[in-house]
Amino acid sequence: MLSLFLKDDSGQGLVEYALIIALVSIVAMAALRALGSGANNTLSNASNQLS
Repeated sequence: MLSLFLKDDSGQGLVEYALIIALVSIVAMAALRALGSGANNTLSNASNQLS
C-alpha cells in the first residue's frame, strides 16, 4: 500500500502549476517595485522642471 501511495502522482500537476504561479507573481512584484520607483523619479523630475 505504501508503494502505491509513493507512485501516485495525481496531484503533481496542480503543485507544479501552483509553484509556477507563485514564481511568476514574485517576479512581477519585484519588477513592479523596480519600475515603480523609476517612474516616480521620472515624473518628479518632470514636475520639478515644469515648476
